[in-house]
Amino acid sequence: MTSGQGGPYGDPGRQEQPGPPPGWNPPPAQPDPRYPGYAPAPSAPTGFGAPPPMERPTTVRAGLGAFVAAIVLSAVAQVVTLLNHDLVVDWTLDNAGIERTQDVEAALAGAESSALIGSVVGFLFIGAYALFVWFAWQGRNWARIVLWVLGGLGIVSGLAGLAVGSPLAFLSTLNVFQLLIVVAGVVLLALKPSNDWFRYRGWQRANGRG
Repeated sequence: MTSGQGGPYGDPGRQEQPGPPPGWNPPPAQPDPRYPGYAPAPSAPTGFGAPPPMERPTTVRAGLGAFVAAIVLSAVAQVVTLLNHDLVVDWTLDNAGIERTQDVEAALAGAESSALIGSVVGFLFIGAYALFVWFAWQGRNWARIVLWVLGGLGIVSGLAGLAVGSPLAFLSTLNVFQLLIVVAGVVLLALKPSNDWFRYRGWQRANGRG
């Protein structure tokens, strides 16, 4: 009979797949070697010939801090000189052995205007000095070189100021401290940890990781 070919056991043309024997348990799943478990985070890549990663060393922090202190002392010296302009001018004339005549007085009138312009230029120079310190803090080696040049000029100027003297003891003392601080800043930025860090920062920027 056609309608009863399948019978109660289903279609005889379809073979049933054998199942697992009774009491059989599958083995525990093994981890896929392609997908290992969580591992420690890898260190920052360095690449071929890259310097080892490093934080900003103490020599850089202290060296640039010394230059910041020198900038502050220079600003204080500018303000004190402006507030005691007449005293400074009189002391300069006396040390030079110049007598006050009508011609000298006329020259002094023009010198006062020049002194004010010089003070403005001096404060602009201080601002540029601070900008170089900021760039050096970011790891710009060219800014460190500029600071070395400015520091060398400051050392020469400080020694000349000590030789000439000052009408105010406060300015003389300020000059001594500023000279010592600049020397310390130049030396600290030239030490090996500073060199290594500036080299590392240069490599970071060259590889787009700065």
